Amino acid sequence: MVEIKEISGGQESSVFSQMGQFDHEQVVFCHDHDTGLKAIIGIHNTVLGPALGGTRMWSYASEAEALRDVLRLSRGMTFKSAISGLNLGGGKAVIIGDSKKDKNEAMMRKFGRFVNNLNGKYITAEDMGMTTLDMGYIAMETKHVAGLPESQGGSGDPSPVTAYGTYMGMKASAKKAWGNDSLAGKKISVQGTGHVGGYLIDYLVKEGAQLFITDIDQERLQRISSATGATVVGLDEIYDLDVDIYSPCAMGATINDNTLSRLKCQIIAGCANNQLQDENVHGPALVQKGMIYAPDFLINAGGIINVYSEVKKLNREWSMQQTEQIYNTTLNIFAKAEADGTHTQKAATELAQKRIDDMAKIKRTY
Repeated sequence: MVEIKEISGGQESSVFSQMGQFDHEQVVFCHDHDTGLKAIIGIHNTVLGPALGGTRMWSYASEAEALRDVLRLSRGMTFKSAISGLNLGGGKAVIIGDSKKDKNEAMMRKFGRFVNNLNGKYITAEDMGMTTLDMGYIAMETKHVAGLPESQGGSGDPSPVTAYGTYMGMKASAKKAWGNDSLAGKKISVQGTGHVGGYLIDYLVKEGAQLFITDIDQERLQRISSATGATVVGLDEIYDLDVDIYSPCAMGATINDNTLSRLKCQIIAGCANNQLQDENVHGPALVQKGMIYAPDFLINAGGIINVYSEVKKLNREWSMQQTEQIYNTTLNIFAKAEADGTHTQKAATELAQKRIDDMAKIKRTY
């Protein structure tokens, strides 16, 4: 039995039981002594096509935490591609380490070799802690990579498209809550001002929203505040603000037992993955509190749409048009959840799963 274990509720859980919980197909552990590479690739489901999902580099507190993250992220990618109508499965990779100190060309190229060994079952791309330059290094060792710089014939940084989709989902949420989708004058708290969060802030500033922002990178935070007039707040203070919209754009699981009782907003719509710590607990809890939740894997799908366009040799205009459809899909999910008497995360997951199940039936015939 594989030794990495996660402690949950006082009980140890093996890698295989965690894979079974999320119904994963494959998990690959990658290690290289010379470069210091420690990576995990999670392949959740490939019914619709090869698993495409970004690589995240993060200083995880433990290997168990990294495994948990890659399992949750890769599962989300399955539903993200499915609900967006893409012919892709769900996968994700994490590299354990500090992206500002530990990352170098050799490490990225070694990781590319591990990706190449999967023979196209997993296609990697850019995520937190990674850049288009890193994708270029990875591409030196494998063709199974997307999100390459435009100078290399790629689609470039997917962050602007991810932000646009999140913005569309936020506007759809406003339409549901207030009868129109204008965000002018709305108080919006943005948690995380990185690549995607920064572009989202640009959209919100142009529309005249009143912004409150926080981030672990204080230098970047102050720079954005000076440029936009957004109010800087503390990392923990963000949960106690009286705002119209809370937008989580950093790490996942920020909607949990502790924060849910503190949030004072009508809408939650952000670009972070896995925002609900436990979707079966906190999804229904949001309904009970009367809060509108825009499912994360739906509204942050712009990035995967963008890299899919690269794989299929489509242009940026196609990506933006497809991403704009997130607005209508979000409204449809709100209507489905209301009709079914359930929470929006469940409604979106069921819609995505139905497409996967339907396509699986088609593939029964060789």
